Amino acid sequence: MNDHWTIYAVGFLAQLLFSGRTIHQWLLSEKKEKVVTPVLFWTLGIAAALLLMGYGFLRDDFAIILGQFLLYYIYVRNLQINGVWENYSKLMRSLIYAAPCFLVGAMIVSAYDWAELFSQETIPVWLLIVGIIGQIVYTLRFAYQWYYSEQANKSTLPLGFWLLSCLGSTIILVYGIYRRDPVLIVGHFFGLITYGRNIFLLKQAKNDS
Repeated sequence: MNDHWTIYAVGFLAQLLFSGRTIHQWLLSEKKEKVVTPVLFWTLGIAAALLLMGYGFLRDDFAIILGQFLLYYIYVRNLQINGVWENYSKLMRSLIYAAPCFLVGAMIVSAYDWAELFSQETIPVWLLIVGIIGQIVYTLRFAYQWYYSEQANKSTLPLGFWLLSCLGSTIILVYGIYRRDPVLIVGHFFGLITYGRNIFLLKQAKNDS
């Protein structure tokens, strides 16, 4: 039981960081009456993604691991687009780049049972597929955001990002309910509120212009 609480503590800490960055972005957007993209959004995302990857390993949940691994390096790229990446020391940049590899390496050294990630006894195949689809959609929002930002030559969060966020988050929320995973349920329930609010702000700004 104590092990379960330790695992959940890792997951909730990750979701707390994710929620913190979203609330920070939301409050700044409300203040400026338009959607903004603060640097803290990406730095907290990097830390939270690494923690959630660890949570996925502890929960034997491949869907979580896959999504966060892909998102991690998109967050890094947004720091580069923002022009703040060079503000970090070379050592810090190297550590950030290598952190997910360190995590995988630690699992290999500890003789982690990789087969558990795909075990039908842990997660039914249909539910694993739902989780992976949700993570793919949720990841595509940042792939879209990344492409959009590269074209605009600045880090930004366009309407398509928030629409994909709502769709992906809804699927993962359903997945979390079936998995009885409080970390996913709490994180994505409150996430949907902020995603919807950002969509409203973008549409309002468009109407005002």
